[in-house]
Amino acid sequence: MPTSFNESVIEEFRTHEGKVGGPFEGGNLLLLTTTGAKSGTERTVPLGYVRHGDSLLLVGSNLGAPHHPHWYHNVLAHPVVRVEIGTRTFQALAVPAEGERREELFEHVMRMAPGYGDHQAGTTRTLPVVVLERAEPDGWESPREVSTLADKLIEVHTWLRGQLRQVKAETDAHFAERAAHQGPGEPPAPSLGLQIRQRCLAFCQALEFHHTSEDAHVFPGIARHHPHLAGTFDRLRDEHRTVARIQSELVALLAGIGIADPRRFRAELEEMSTELNAHLDYEEEAILPLLAEVPWPPAPPRTRLKTANTPEDSEHA
Repeated sequence: MPTSFNESVIEEFRTHEGKVGGPFEGGNLLLLTTTGAKSGTERTVPLGYVRHGDSLLLVGSNLGAPHHPHWYHNVLAHPVVRVEIGTRTFQALAVPAEGERREELFEHVMRMAPGYGDHQAGTTRTLPVVVLERAEPDGWESPREVSTLADKLIEVHTWLRGQLRQVKAETDAHFAERAAHQGPGEPPAPSLGLQIRQRCLAFCQALEFHHTSEDAHVFPGIARHHPHLAGTFDRLRDEHRTVARIQSELVALLAGIGIADPRRFRAELEEMSTELNAHLDYEEEAILPLLAEVPWPPAPPRTRLKTANTPEDSEHA
């Protein structure tokens, strides 16, 4: 089966530590891995990028074609992506820019890479500009030391609380801006904006993964050694179900780019904030001391050394 152009670029990129030849030689190139909006399958594409301060900018140009590229639809459904630059790999949050911010960023893009202006001139659609933000708990900073499972749990909880505060702050700022709208005509149609939508969706998906991991791995592992805590784990699972119900309602509200009922979103967000913070507080109080002696990351499984008199060897002796 012949290798596609993208596959050959990806192979060359990974073989030569991010350096490629051909049309990409000397340019800024990264590999973006997204999760398929419909398939749920990971897809990797090579894309040019433009730096803007600490941010990385992607343009959904599709070479000026009339439709957005597949990767753009994927990041709307699954905002957390994997990025490879040179020899580094990290997770990022993909946030499309809107309105004046999009116009300002696209002007910057065209100054740095004028070819995108030709792509925009060749199509009637507005080319999306997507900002990549680091998604790890410590952002662009050096990661703090994590040596136990307790440290890791606190790191994840701190990130979840911070993301929830950020979503709430952005939502409040958005509503305040709408309330201050002045001038002729009606204010714009209700919308929470792509930035809030993407951040909230990423938060909900990360929270779901965290709780699923706890229910499937962390809690059963602790329960084997501490059976007297069965009631505690039952309560934590019940709280997971409560938070998941609120989370699913939030995700349903985020199904479209425009939000039909921002007041309902705000009420659901407030309910989730209260429930989640109470849950995290109780979880830390109940199980954190039990995780303080568990090393992180976990040690690799020990492999059994074969000797000359093992059955496998004796058969071939």
